[in-house]
Amino acid sequence: MLKVNTAALLEPEIEEPDIRSYLAGQEKKTLLRFLTCGSVDDGKSTLIGRLLYDTKLIFEDQLAALEQDSKRHGTNGNEIDFALLVDGLEAERQQGITIDVAYRFFSTPKRKFIVADTPGHEQYTRNMATGASTADLAVVLVDARQGILQQTRRHSIIAALLGIRHIVLAVNKIDLVDFDEQVFTRIVADYEDFAKDLGFASIVPVPISARHGDNVTQLSERTTWYTGPSLIEHLETVDVEPKIGEQPFRFPVQYVSRPNLDFRGFSGTIASGTVFVGDEVTVAKSGRHTRVKRIVTYDGDRRSASEGQAVTLVLEDEVEVSRGEMLASPQARPQVTDQFAANLVWFDEHPLLPGRAYILRTETDQVSATVTQLKHRVNINNFAHEAAKCLELNAVGVCNFSLQSPVAFDPFQENRSTGSFILIDRVTNATVAAGMILHPLRRAANIHWQALDVTKASRAAIKHQKPAVLWFTGLSGSGKSTIANLLEKKLHAAGRHTYILDGDNVRHGLNRDLGFTEEDRVENIRRVAEVARLMADAGLIVLVSFISPFRAERRMARELMGEGEFVEVFVDTPFEECARRDPKGLYARALKGELKNFTGVDSPYEAPERPDIHLQTAARSAEDMADELETWLRERGYC
Repeated sequence: MLKVNTAALLEPEIEEPDIRSYLAGQEKKTLLRFLTCGSVDDGKSTLIGRLLYDTKLIFEDQLAALEQDSKRHGTNGNEIDFALLVDGLEAERQQGITIDVAYRFFSTPKRKFIVADTPGHEQYTRNMATGASTADLAVVLVDARQGILQQTRRHSIIAALLGIRHIVLAVNKIDLVDFDEQVFTRIVADYEDFAKDLGFASIVPVPISARHGDNVTQLSERTTWYTGPSLIEHLETVDVEPKIGEQPFRFPVQYVSRPNLDFRGFSGTIASGTVFVGDEVTVAKSGRHTRVKRIVTYDGDRRSASEGQAVTLVLEDEVEVSRGEMLASPQARPQVTDQFAANLVWFDEHPLLPGRAYILRTETDQVSATVTQLKHRVNINNFAHEAAKCLELNAVGVCNFSLQSPVAFDPFQENRSTGSFILIDRVTNATVAAGMILHPLRRAANIHWQALDVTKASRAAIKHQKPAVLWFTGLSGSGKSTIANLLEKKLHAAGRHTYILDGDNVRHGLNRDLGFTEEDRVENIRRVAEVARLMADAGLIVLVSFISPFRAERRMARELMGEGEFVEVFVDTPFEECARRDPKGLYARALKGELKNFTGVDSPYEAPERPDIHLQTAARSAEDMADELETWLRERGYC
């Protein structure tokens, strides 16, 4: 049998010294992280596939598979469809769109690259924001036949908000407009006019055909009127590197390492700056000073460590540091506050509602947060600031936040790592927004908690009761107010100190300025919960009778109260029975369409999943249920 020496068919072996020099050369190359973005079908995936192909980073087996996939899923006839190199999901190939963020690495003799191919469809804007969060440059693709579209504007605004300062405007499919210079010039002028207020450091326009390779890696003979660089030439030479030592030392603590009694270290990844053994550092929240005793890594101790390196710091003093804290340079400390303003990109199908509590998560910290004010929404067509009561899916706005406890941060423009956060829905645990901190709010800097000698416990003790907030929730007409009123009469007769906060009564005064939109309902409950908390602090038993249709607001109210003070009472009456009773004639009007935003008809009611007390009202009298509640309170020592 004939044996072939396959080694002889390969390239000549590289001597060991050559390998070392090659690897050393690769290490010295700079790295550029960039993303491709723009509207659907502008050619983002095709461009990345072309870059991989032209830089010879496609193996023969990949090329063979690509040719087969192009016949099955391609859109270019018998030609190779380069988009399929990065559209890896079957759903993407079938639909011809990008859904997820695909990251690819490639290299040229001058530079290394990590490129994120982000989806253009409006539904997946959050995925685009994910890709932009770590990018230094954005390649914004525009279909030469379509010009600047709404999604082009949205992606450009998000890129600007996420700190990207360099843009390549890639006018793609220039071959489909016969390489017309006037078309290119018009699109460039439109984009520059739109982006003039976005603060980009550079906008470099390039006419390209990703499908055929014109001006991608080499200048095309079919655009002799274009005198700028090819796309790859610009990517190889653009300067996006921050100046060394420009940012101060920041070390968000991810984990406290305590393997034994003799070792206590703080683990994390350096967000910015450099630290040396012996350097003085400050614990951001407490302001305590100490010095770095050791810098420990998997490979042993180091004398110094810089941005991007994962290390464990051992400190000289036993200072209190936990996950979520930040070690920083004493000469340039981060901001520490519980109120700030931020840009926000909203991802969720349910709108952002001011007053609703969310979980705010920074790089290592987590805290309950409320949007106290939606200052404005950004119009993505003209960058105008518009008044708004909520932020809907893919909207961009500026909000003020109030946090349950302070966090350490830098403004996003100064440090992308320590100035960014995400919002998480407290009920679904879904990530609903990405935020970029603008500045702290100093309006409450002179407000502090006043120490009081008479405590909640002493106020309650003199009344011979435990403070409690009984939160009655249920549909309109379910019997909440009737039961609460009967219960208060029983408690009052027994000498207890009580007060009822009723939904209708409160809207005559405290909440008379609020309507019945979803955002107004959220604010309605927030105000009532704060009043109920103050009344509980006075030692009262507070009966709150509100529809309170949303679980998030009921949970917010619970978390305002002390341990064991909040009692959720679900007055469970079927919709049909409530509509039959219709004591105020509201159901009849709502079912005719005369009354909008009515709970249970055209506005949702989220029933409690695990109420403290579940009153199923069918075949039961209000007096019987009031007796049950009084017994429940007495058995647990409230009265």
